Amino acid sequence: MPSRMDTQVVIPQDVGGRLEDLEQDYKDGDLTEKGYIKKKCKLLFEHLTAETQSSLKELDEEFKDESLTEKGYLSKVSALLTSALKEKPSPAVNGNVTSPPAKNGHVTNGNGHVQNGNGSHQSDASREDTTSQSEDDMDTDAPAADKKVKRGKKAQNGKRKVLGDDGKSSSTESSLEDEKSPPLSNSVNGKRKRSPKVDPKQKSLLSMFTKLPSKRKSEEMSSSSADSEMPASSSSSRESSEVKQEVKVQEEKRIKTEEDESLTDETNDADIQQDVNGDVKEECNDGPQLRKRSESTTPANIPKSPTKQAPPRCKDCRQLLDDPDLKIFPGDPEDAREEFVTLTDPSLSLLSGDEEETMGYDERLQFKITNFCVYDKNTHLCAFDSGLIEKNKELFFSGYVKPIYDDNSSIEGGIPTKAMGPINEWWTAGFDGGEKALIGFGTAFAEYILMVPSEAYTPFWKAMQEKIYMSKILIEFIQNNPEAEYEDLINQIETTVPPENCSSFTEDSLLRHAQFVVEQVESYDEGADEEETLLITTPCMRDLIKLAGVTLGKRRAVRKAARKAPKAEKKQMRSMATVTPLVRNIFDIFFRGQIQKEQGNIIRKRRCGICEVCQAADCGKCAACQDMIKFGGTGRTKQACMSRRCPNMAVKEAEDNDDTENEEEENVIDTRRRGHKTALETKRKKRTPVDWLGDPIKVEGSRSYYASALVGDEKVDAGDFVLVHPDDPERPLFIAKIVYMFQEKGDDLMFHAHWFMYGSETVLGETSDPLELFQVDECQDTYLASVSSKCKVIYKEVSPDWYSLGGIENPEDDAVIKEDDHRTFFYQKWYDPELARFEDVKTVPRPKGAPKYRFCASCVKTEETQKREAPQVGEQTKNPDGDSKVYYSSSSFQGVDYRIGDSVFLMPDAFSFNIKAKSAPIKKYTKKEVDEELYPEYYRKTTDYIKGNNRECPEPFRIGRIVGIFTRKGSEDIKLRVQKFYRPENTHKGASAGQQSDLNLLYWSNEEATVDLTGVQGKPTVVCGDDVPGSIHDYCNGGQYRFYFLEAYNSETKQFEDPPSEARNTSTKGKGKGKGKGKGKGKSSEESVKVEEDEELFFQKLKSLDVFAGCGGLSEGFHQAGLCESNWAIEIDEPAAQAFRLNNPGSTVFTDDCNLLLKLAMEGEKTNGRGQKLPQRGEVEVLCGGPPCQGFSGMNRFNSREYSKFKNSLISSYLSYCDYYRPKFFLLENVRNFVSYKKNMVLKLALRCLVRMGYQCTFGVLQAGHYGVPQTRRRAIILAAAPGQKLPFYPEPNHVFAPRACQLSVLVDERKINSNISWLESAPYRTITVRAAMSDLPEIHNGHQKLEISYDGEPQSAFQRKIRGNQYQPILRDHICKEMSQLVATRMRHIPLAPGSDWRDLPNIQITLPDGNICRKLRYTHKDKKNGYSSNGSLRGVCSCAEGEKCDTAYRQFNTLIPWCLPHTGNRHNHWAGLYGRLEWDGFFSTTVTNPEPMGKQGRVLHPEQHRVVSVRECARSQGFPDTYRFFGTILEKHRQVGNAVPPPLSAAIGREIKKCVVAKAKEDRTDPKKQEQPAQTVKEEEVVKKEEVEMD
Repeated sequence: MPSRMDTQVVIPQDVGGRLEDLEQDYKDGDLTEKGYIKKKCKLLFEHLTAETQSSLKELDEEFKDESLTEKGYLSKVSALLTSALKEKPSPAVNGNVTSPPAKNGHVTNGNGHVQNGNGSHQSDASREDTTSQSEDDMDTDAPAADKKVKRGKKAQNGKRKVLGDDGKSSSTESSLEDEKSPPLSNSVNGKRKRSPKVDPKQKSLLSMFTKLPSKRKSEEMSSSSADSEMPASSSSSRESSEVKQEVKVQEEKRIKTEEDESLTDETNDADIQQDVNGDVKEECNDGPQLRKRSESTTPANIPKSPTKQAPPRCKDCRQLLDDPDLKIFPGDPEDAREEFVTLTDPSLSLLSGDEEETMGYDERLQFKITNFCVYDKNTHLCAFDSGLIEKNKELFFSGYVKPIYDDNSSIEGGIPTKAMGPINEWWTAGFDGGEKALIGFGTAFAEYILMVPSEAYTPFWKAMQEKIYMSKILIEFIQNNPEAEYEDLINQIETTVPPENCSSFTEDSLLRHAQFVVEQVESYDEGADEEETLLITTPCMRDLIKLAGVTLGKRRAVRKAARKAPKAEKKQMRSMATVTPLVRNIFDIFFRGQIQKEQGNIIRKRRCGICEVCQAADCGKCAACQDMIKFGGTGRTKQACMSRRCPNMAVKEAEDNDDTENEEEENVIDTRRRGHKTALETKRKKRTPVDWLGDPIKVEGSRSYYASALVGDEKVDAGDFVLVHPDDPERPLFIAKIVYMFQEKGDDLMFHAHWFMYGSETVLGETSDPLELFQVDECQDTYLASVSSKCKVIYKEVSPDWYSLGGIENPEDDAVIKEDDHRTFFYQKWYDPELARFEDVKTVPRPKGAPKYRFCASCVKTEETQKREAPQVGEQTKNPDGDSKVYYSSSSFQGVDYRIGDSVFLMPDAFSFNIKAKSAPIKKYTKKEVDEELYPEYYRKTTDYIKGNNRECPEPFRIGRIVGIFTRKGSEDIKLRVQKFYRPENTHKGASAGQQSDLNLLYWSNEEATVDLTGVQGKPTVVCGDDVPGSIHDYCNGGQYRFYFLEAYNSETKQFEDPPSEARNTSTKGKGKGKGKGKGKGKSSEESVKVEEDEELFFQKLKSLDVFAGCGGLSEGFHQAGLCESNWAIEIDEPAAQAFRLNNPGSTVFTDDCNLLLKLAMEGEKTNGRGQKLPQRGEVEVLCGGPPCQGFSGMNRFNSREYSKFKNSLISSYLSYCDYYRPKFFLLENVRNFVSYKKNMVLKLALRCLVRMGYQCTFGVLQAGHYGVPQTRRRAIILAAAPGQKLPFYPEPNHVFAPRACQLSVLVDERKINSNISWLESAPYRTITVRAAMSDLPEIHNGHQKLEISYDGEPQSAFQRKIRGNQYQPILRDHICKEMSQLVATRMRHIPLAPGSDWRDLPNIQITLPDGNICRKLRYTHKDKKNGYSSNGSLRGVCSCAEGEKCDTAYRQFNTLIPWCLPHTGNRHNHWAGLYGRLEWDGFFSTTVTNPEPMGKQGRVLHPEQHRVVSVRECARSQGFPDTYRFFGTILEKHRQVGNAVPPPLSAAIGREIKKCVVAKAKEDRTDPKKQEQPAQTVKEEEVVKKEEVEMD
């Protein structure tokens, strides 16, 4: 900061001295930036104007409200002080600038708005220069006038204006000159003059969407700038009036001058400044001088840079001097005039001389120019929109000037003019009623509207028109499709008809113009309403920014400031979420503003519900916690935990209740919340005096049992509920039921406690009802003295008319606690902490012989479970060998009986085979030596792991037949002697035989092995194929885990033989692996067949409603499982709804908004607007659906947009469907991230709603690859069952899958929730590979569009045979693929066929595309700080950011075989591994997306051998859709239908589990007819047996 300041305010001399001392301390490093700015502000505050003081106060308020970060606050304060004092920005310490330099006066934003008060546009390049020095350390100008940017108002260009800042001197010489320069009103240190103001009526980018003709009117000049050549006499600060007048005259004659050369220019500038003869070029100080054309400056004569040197660039236009495409200005006509001479020509004048008023002094005339060229001082033709003008680079133009009214674009009538300029600014003024944008230049003399370029300049002009039109397409597309993804945007760009003289738009052209396009979107967002969604935040824009490495402006300022620009036409938004009162009370806090409100005020907890503080538990340490009842206090103060006072509600609470700040509504609720309980201590500290009341009711040895005791002043009986002190006083009081009380002789008074959990201890966390408890199977002996007091716990029974209570107006009518007295709780469900399952409370019958006075239901359940799961032997048999072994006829393990002759699943390491099978030929990836000149990106492959490969995939289960069960004397270990079955891949034929054979095919063998019973994983059914009645196909599809053999395998001779006679008619059939409690025993084949026949007799298919149905993947799986028929479906997307109709002709498909349909149903309507009959309450038995997941999906890299929040609020709508219809079974499917979204908050709220409705529920994560699809796709599944029904378990995997993709546990509040699935290390069947899924499909080429073709041959795998089905006339539909551009298609052809190949394997070559265009080599121009040099010493960076500098748009390259954007941003994004990646034949698909794009979020979409992306049918097979399944619409719509669907094999597996529960319930109802027509009435065991237990004598 200079020591002498020219201020507008009066600063006392003593204050000025203190200010200088403060500056010196800051420069010396004695003060931090924060301390410097705060002290400076305090020092100057009282001397500032009232307006500046008001602005500073507003900034303080924003900073306190956390609307500003500390960095932003300091920056804005510094800017205000700088503006007020008219001083330079504060000096930098350690390279940190306290405030950004003032923006250059000649900047544009491409939308026709006048920016920075001078009518210029601001490109991204100039935005970079506002925060730090540019690559040339250029000077920047100060604004012409001081304008304050107030809170609530936005600067005109959407960024914070830094007013009154002087540009930094770019050289020592200029710094010295500055000290001698006088203070000028219209100049800043001799820098370029500020461009004049533009007429405020000039149209903006918004006019591009009105398609109305617009012409740019003349602009007023608001200020002038000084010539950089200052008189020698101007060194004095007290300049004479004559010198000032002379400077003013110079300002009027010339506006632009040479800028000072930067001392910190790039390293190669020294080479560029020298001509080829070695002479150093001297800059002329007499104004802009064009360098004459010379043969020595042509690209062909410029020597190439040596190794490790960046290629030479022009220091003005930044183009590569050795680029063969570098174009030189062809020259002016001989009769070309100077600009000022041309403008005096009478033919250009609009004035007749009779006008009363003429133009003002500071107004500029407007003309048109045709056949123009734009070039720099070195006569290089260059683009004017690349940021050069914004960086004060002098660009000139030549052409034929015509009058403003002349619309003829020919040179006829034009005046040839040379060296016009330099260009002060360029602008656009919208579209002239069509597809061409009006573009103009401004110089010191006039403005020129561009018409037609010269032939030499046409390529630059076409690119400019292309990017403007592309911006228009993109903005219109995102307006209408805010949920669109990057792949959708690419499809829109490529299918749009380009304007005249423009080539077809491609992804490469979008990436090429990404910087410009994003700036236009930013500019457009500045005109948005405050509640409107910013287009820049949509997923496709965020992906484009990330992929292209775009540098953004200060979007925080845009979001925070109020938007006053003209409003754009709003897109009609979808309806708000329609919800039932019950769901509203729970969800409205989270989705505030997205759920329809009802009249009247609803009282809720005063917490936002989503911040970390709200979700935390009470600390138990502060004074407020210690006074809570649950911590043993009195509860009188009603204060919330000090560490849980919600910051989001703090301001509102303070305003509402200043005097009773601590007496908040949530305090009462919080007193019942309990901290985490990881274990229950076996002993409790003595706190309360206790004594027995009465004599013992029973004495057993040294133990006496009592019915009552006196705890403190309270009488406690067996069966009462009590609050118990924990050992840790910081933990809340435990709640337990006293099962019985006893005392050992001479020992302490004890009781047996059956523990209950607070809702906050479950997966519900702090979303739970603070008064609700959950029964758990945990009990223990506890000190009676640890009891704090009695409490009341009420069992909430299920209402008899529960199914008709859905959607009632006041859901609190069924509350069992009408008034909270701090000691009354209720419970209605049992909870499994390990699996996070909420189930009905079940009555446990007292075993025979168990005494009533010490009967504990929890102990009985625990003992039964341990006994059932422990290995046990059956009846002993004779020893056939006569050795020391003891043989048995049967055994049991985990509730399943195993007998001689049964088949068993065993882990792959249980036994080996006599023959070592051939492994499948794997093309193993090895890091090979390559020519880095040809493959410069290959070095990025740093690991041998290939995504989507099956090299770590485990083997399927071994299968054996039990021939003996025995134990050895002296050992309790139970052993099984099993006969081995071979799978086809276990024979000498190897894995290739396995790929072609049936999954269920086995081979009999005489080999045997001994295994442990504890190693048994389940019981399959194995039969001889000749004994199967009917077809083998029907047998295998008739149940789970059904295998067959037709031959025996002899490993010694490697021959296949007929099975021996003992293999016939000895097969047994059993059930699959048991899950949960009370599983049935295995049965013989005949018994099982009879049971299945009985099940089919009394099982009736359920009626289902599929919400968000898509094309019907979820329903298709339920059909395959035989669970239900789809009676109703809701899908708002018309093509997807048509696809659902095609595959479910008997279903009623609604295409209305689901919220509107629910509203109609809740209002009692019978039909919708189209006359379709709505499902009525009581008709829906299965409700299934997957609410849109874009906001939760990890595939969508950004999830902050409002539209996703709306989609996520559909979760509450879907739960309201459940509340209203009350189906027997409920399923919610979503992406894996759903369970962790917002710190598990949406998951917790969903479960909370279901529990509140009375449902049994659980959640889990399933991997679709486990159920028979060649794809990794993890999905979160919430299952719920109505009271009285059986809650399903999650299905065990059918197929092995890659372990890396099989993490199914979930972390909720630092608690690990496991899945009931145990078959993670192996499974019954081998994995499904890409080869097994689609190797039989005919070969097609890029862009194949024939909808129906024939198969080329027979199916080659079991999967293909199953997926083809039983078509009478096989027709292959939808084997069509997207047509990619010529450049993308060429890249795909150059991707090797080896596994793991992707863009990093592309060669860096120049190639001619089929359309005749040249695909160039990628140029490496910078040293890469992270990756260094290549092995041959070549550079590896493609942009200045590789060296740690800011990105420079001048270094962008396009139309290259290696996409420039990938190495540009690769270091930040894992080298973009997988983009342009091929599938591996022996691997699997990554998650199938809605639009396969090689550079999309899932780039591994190339066919393993063909040079194209995967087809619609191949994607459908990766999802498990049968070939007969129909899709509808365009190719993109079909891809979207497939990508959004639930894989039918996954939903079929879930459907089978639900069906098991329905059958089990039906059996119970048969034995107890009273249960058939009403929910199961759970009986509170405590109420039944309490009297008998406590009144025994």
